[in-house]
Amino acid sequence: MAASSREAGKSFLRRHGIEYGVYVAAACIVAALAVMAIFTLRARGIHAGFGFLWDTAGFDISFGLIPYDATKTYARAFLVGLLNTLVVSAVAIGLATCLGLGLAIARLSEDRPLRALATTATELVRNTPLLLQLFVWYFMVFGALPPVRQSLHLGSFALLNNRGIVVAAPGLNVAGTTCLAAGVITTLLAVAAPRLPGGLLRKSTVRSALAIAGALLVLAAAAFADWDMPVQRGFNVAGGVTLPPEFAALVTALAIYAAAFIGEAFRSGFVSVPAGQWEAAQSLGLGRFATLRLVVLPQAIRAALPALGNQFVNVVKASSLAAAVGFPDLMQVFGKTTLNQTGQAVEVISITMAVYLAISLGISGLVHRSEARRWHR
Repeated sequence: MAASSREAGKSFLRRHGIEYGVYVAAACIVAALAVMAIFTLRARGIHAGFGFLWDTAGFDISFGLIPYDATKTYARAFLVGLLNTLVVSAVAIGLATCLGLGLAIARLSEDRPLRALATTATELVRNTPLLLQLFVWYFMVFGALPPVRQSLHLGSFALLNNRGIVVAAPGLNVAGTTCLAAGVITTLLAVAAPRLPGGLLRKSTVRSALAIAGALLVLAAAAFADWDMPVQRGFNVAGGVTLPPEFAALVTALAIYAAAFIGEAFRSGFVSVPAGQWEAAQSLGLGRFATLRLVVLPQAIRAALPALGNQFVNVVKASSLAAAVGFPDLMQVFGKTTLNQTGQAVEVISITMAVYLAISLGISGLVHRSEARRWHR
């Protein structure tokens, strides 16, 4: 027993010794640099430490998901900037993935005009700088919207003007909250059913029924919600939630730019699927859309996952361009304004770098885990 344990330990060291050795060496280098920075700052009479986080910030933030004013602390300002970065990144990644998949399908279409249009759009976006595209969306599109009194109405749910996009805000009541909770639970059951122990939930018909029921419950929650509609009143708009033009321009630019690269990743995945897969599915009576959804797309996603993970990480890092249009993301609020006011350069930059690193590593870890699960099925 002891001999087998020793052999297992030696095998683990042979497999992971170099990897963990690199981690330890990197940690030692970081620690040495931190100690050197502390002694250098002390020698110059500069106060070091993270106590400034609890000092009053003294500046306002134009957009935030949580309450904030100038009397709050730098830590609160950091949290506002972090949440703004996360929201921008999540929305842009979701839109870019959908647009990229559509571009890939269009580029492989048998319709020549559609294929030419998708190819032109992809090459145009990929070969122009992201910062330039951000300026185009901010100054030439959202900056050219009419004033409030001439707002563009998108039904009764949204208004477009030069102050941004005002959309209806849902206010859930008891019935809406109950339906939403039930819909989320039902959808999670449908997603997790294949990994549950054997039984009725593992059957595809039951999973499909759960997914449909979850979607219907979410729609019922939206129907029961008390919607706060935007209403134009003279020079102002009452009600709803206002998304500033900086937010809209940043999300649009990031989503479209990333979509061009994600589309190429999906296209490479589609091309990697043997043509015999299409022929076999069609010989079984499956239509083109069913073949794409059930046979080809799962294999294409498996092949495209590494490239998709890289693009998701790039979106998070590129969100720091928000400072170019004045959107208060993490880099603008903490890495710029807080740094200028406090002078705590080492601490502010270290925290900002650590946050971006943690987000990027988290996305990479999720992608690698999904990739490993798909390959070992």
